[in-house]
Amino acid sequence: MARFLFVGDVVGKPGRRALSGLLPELVDRHRVDAVIVNVENAAGGRGVTPSVLNEFGALPIDCMTTGNHAWSKREGVPLFDRMPTLLRPANYPEGNPGVGVFVGELPVGTPYAVVNLEGQAFMKPLPSPFVAADRILAGLDQAIRLVIVDFHAEATSEKQAMAYHLDGRVSAVLGTHTHVPTADARILPQGTALITDVGMTGPYDSVIGVRADRALKRFLLNTPSGFEVAKRDVRLAAVLVDADEASGRATSIEPLLVSV
Repeated sequence: MARFLFVGDVVGKPGRRALSGLLPELVDRHRVDAVIVNVENAAGGRGVTPSVLNEFGALPIDCMTTGNHAWSKREGVPLFDRMPTLLRPANYPEGNPGVGVFVGELPVGTPYAVVNLEGQAFMKPLPSPFVAADRILAGLDQAIRLVIVDFHAEATSEKQAMAYHLDGRVSAVLGTHTHVPTADARILPQGTALITDVGMTGPYDSVIGVRADRALKRFLLNTPSGFEVAKRDVRLAAVLVDADEASGRATSIEPLLVSV
């Protein structure tokens, strides 16, 4: 049996501190085989930078995923070509830096893959993530049975549809982007684990990680307001996924929400 720990969107310095402080102990306590972390909001709430990723260098992270803010920090863009463990959504057009698939190996030698996709509904126009998923799975080595998908998308319906589309073909479809943990963690009929949104690793006394007063100004006045990451009630959101190494099917999914 393989056990994966997937950590939801790390938001700003509070999220980075939570990850650094909590991740090693969680990996040991739950006897995790591989760790995947979504880092697309890690640098000031948007994007990644070399200094931010250097903070994660000593942590037990095997793969990092992103989403629509992958390109938000100019100094972070070259990292996608230099770091094979840092993914951007695979359904971005050809010519963009980086890749959307990572192939790793568990401690026992079993191969696994991580696939990063971005949704279309209420997001920027992108090629179909459904078509991209089919293409990626068709191109994977048949020996790879364990596949974890980070589907970075806005609409719950699109995330659930992706999970059903891939049911029985991947181990898990784990939703990111909306920063609010959902209560729908389950295993679909053909053995794919699903959660619509893992939730964020960051400050929960906020509006999806942003200071509430700044977010309210936008809603009340319809005018721009400075983006500032909140600081209070910091938590780490994640899921544990157990999957059978031979079949790739998930046997359990357990959400975690740990306070700092």
